[in-house]
Amino acid sequence: MNPSSATREVLWNITHVWVMYVLFALSLVIASWGVYQRVARWKRGLPANRFDRPRDRIVRFLKHALAQGRTAHDAHAGWFHSFIYAGFLVLTIATLVVFLDYDLRVPLMQGRFYLYFQSFVVDILGAFFLAGIGWAAVRRTLLRPRQLVYTDEAIWLLVMLFAIGATGFLIEGLRLAATGDPFGSWSPVGYAVSRGLSGSFSIEGLKLAHLVSWWGHAILVFGLIAWAPWTKLIHIIYGPLNIYTSSLAPVGASLKPIDFEKAEKLGINSLEGFTWKDLADFDSCTECGRCTAKCPAARVGKELSPRDLILQLRQFPFGTPIAGNVSAASPEALWACTTCAACVEACPVFIEQMPKIVDLRRYRVMEEAEFPDTMQEAITSMESRGHPFRGTQASRIDWTQGLDIKSISEMPNPEEAEVLFWVGCGGALIERNQKVVRATAQLLEKAGVRFAILGREEKCTGDPARRIGNEFLFEMLAKENTQKLNQYKVRTIVTSCPHCFNTFRNEYPQFGGTFEVFHHSEFLAKLVDEGRLRPSAKTDGIVTFHDPCYLGRHNGQYDAPRQLVQITSTTTLSEPEATRSDSFCCGGGGGMSFIEEPRDKRVNQERARQLLETGASTVAVGCPFCMTMLEDGINARKGDRDVRVMDVAELLWQSVREDNQIK
Repeated sequence: MNPSSATREVLWNITHVWVMYVLFALSLVIASWGVYQRVARWKRGLPANRFDRPRDRIVRFLKHALAQGRTAHDAHAGWFHSFIYAGFLVLTIATLVVFLDYDLRVPLMQGRFYLYFQSFVVDILGAFFLAGIGWAAVRRTLLRPRQLVYTDEAIWLLVMLFAIGATGFLIEGLRLAATGDPFGSWSPVGYAVSRGLSGSFSIEGLKLAHLVSWWGHAILVFGLIAWAPWTKLIHIIYGPLNIYTSSLAPVGASLKPIDFEKAEKLGINSLEGFTWKDLADFDSCTECGRCTAKCPAARVGKELSPRDLILQLRQFPFGTPIAGNVSAASPEALWACTTCAACVEACPVFIEQMPKIVDLRRYRVMEEAEFPDTMQEAITSMESRGHPFRGTQASRIDWTQGLDIKSISEMPNPEEAEVLFWVGCGGALIERNQKVVRATAQLLEKAGVRFAILGREEKCTGDPARRIGNEFLFEMLAKENTQKLNQYKVRTIVTSCPHCFNTFRNEYPQFGGTFEVFHHSEFLAKLVDEGRLRPSAKTDGIVTFHDPCYLGRHNGQYDAPRQLVQITSTTTLSEPEATRSDSFCCGGGGGMSFIEEPRDKRVNQERARQLLETGASTVAVGCPFCMTMLEDGINARKGDRDVRVMDVAELLWQSVREDNQIK
C-alpha cells in the first residue's frame, strides 16, 4: 500500500447532508445569542484599556492560553486537563480539515497528511481526550477534592463530552468494519473497535449502525455548541480572551486611584462600579477552585473564598447593593484577605480577585465607616501620627543611637546622597525590626555607600491605608511623601520593607513620584557582586527562607534574598513546601497585622508549621511584617526547638563583621 494514495470518502454513508448544515447553523445562532448576552453585560462596565502592548499580550496568550502554562502548575488536575485540552484542540482541527476538504474542495484528506495526522495523530489524541474525561469524572465523583464546585451541570458536561468522543470512535470503527479500509490500521483505536465489530453484524447492519451513530454524534455536538454559553464550558472562549486582556503590570500595581472630584461613590457596592474587564473576569471563571485552595485565609478556615466571590458576582444583578446580599463579600470574608495575591497568581485564566476585594473594602471604609476597630485605630494613628502603630513610644530616629547616620535635611547638599534609605514604620518603630535597619545601615556604611534618611520627616507610605480600603488617606500620604522626596531631589530609594518597596515602585508613579527603588536584599546583593561587601559563611544549621508576598508575588523578586542567605550559610538553603511564587503568606498584609485573629485560624501559625517542617534552625525573612508575624507563629509552634527568625540583612551583617555579633 502506497501511503501517497491513502484517502477515504468524506461523509461516507450519509444522506440528507443539508440537515447537518441546518442543525449546525441553528446551534451557532443559539450559542451566539448566549455569548451576545454576556458581552452586552460586559459593555455595561466602566472603561478599561486592555488592548495595549499587543506583542506582550500575544506572548502571554501563547504561553498561558495555547500552552496552558498555569494549568500545568497543578500536577494532578493539570495532566487530565492537558489530555482533554489537547484532544479537544486536535479533534477540532480535524473537523476543520474535513470542512476544508469537503466544502471548500481543498485536497487535504489524502496522502501522508491524511495518514499521519488525520488518522494516526487524531486517533491517539482522541484516546487522550477520553482518558482525560474519565480521569476528571473519577476526580469529581470519587476523589471529590474540596476546592471544586459540585453541580449537575459539571457531570452532564462530562457525560456529553465522553459520549461525543466515544461515538466518534464508534463511527470510525463501523466504517472500517463495513468498508475494509486498507489503511484502517493507521487509526489504532478505530481499528480496534472495527475488529471487535467484524463478524457481529452484516454489512447492511454495520451501515445502519454507522448512520444512526453518525447522526447521534452530530446531534450531541450541535447540542453542546448551543448549550455551552450557559455553562462553564464557555471558558474555552472567555478564558483565552481574559488571558489576552489581563493586566501586564505587576500585581503590586493592580490597585487604581479614585478620582475623588468625580466619583459619586467611593469604592464599589454594585456591579455598576466594575470595569468591563472585571465583568469578563466573572464569566471567565472555570470553577477550578485553585484561587481558594491557595488562599491562606481559606486554608486556615476563615470565611474568605475568592472563587465563591467571583461566582456569586457572576450571577448578581445590576442595580442591587452587594453589601448584605453577597455572602462571599460579607465583612468576615472581606476582612480576612491579606492581599497576598495568591489567588491572582493561581488562576489559570488570570482573573484578578484581590483588587476587587480591596474595591469592596473601600466602600465599607469610606462610605459606611464599617471596618474592624483595630484597623480603625491604625487608620487614626496614620492620620494623627504618620504611622499605624498607635501605642508605640519610639521615635523615627531612636534606632540610630550610636550610629553616625545623617538625615537628608541636615546635609548641605542633599543630592550628595547616593541613596535615600527609607526605614519605614515597621523598621523604625518596632523594637525587633530596629536591629534589621541598624544592620542594613551599617552594611551600607561598610560598603562606602553615601546614604541619608528622612528621619523625623518620614511618614508612612500609606500602604496599610490603601489595602485596608482608605484610599483617601493613602493618596494624601502619597502626595505628601512624593512632594517631600521631590523637594530633596531623591532619585534612588533603598528600603527594608517590601510594602514600601512596592508602593514606591508601582503606586507613587500615579502621583508624580518616579524613583529607582531597591529592596534592601537586592541592593545588598548588588554590593556583594561589586565586591564592596565580602561575606563569609558563618550561619550554621539548616536555613530556610520565607518569600514576602510584596517582594515575590507582587514584584517578582526571588533570587537576591536567596543569594544573601546562601553566601552567609554553611549549608544549602532548604525550601519550604510553598515557596517563591507559590509561597504562603505570613498573614500580616492587607492590614491584617492590626487584627487579632482567632487562635485556631491564624495564618502565621500555618506558615510557621511549613517553615518548621524544613528542619531549619534559622528562618530568614526580608520584611518587617513577616518578622513580627513569623516570630509569633514560630514561638507558638516550635516547642523545645531552638529556632530563630533573622532578616537577610542581619545574616549578611553577621557574615561581614569580624566579631560575628549583631549590635
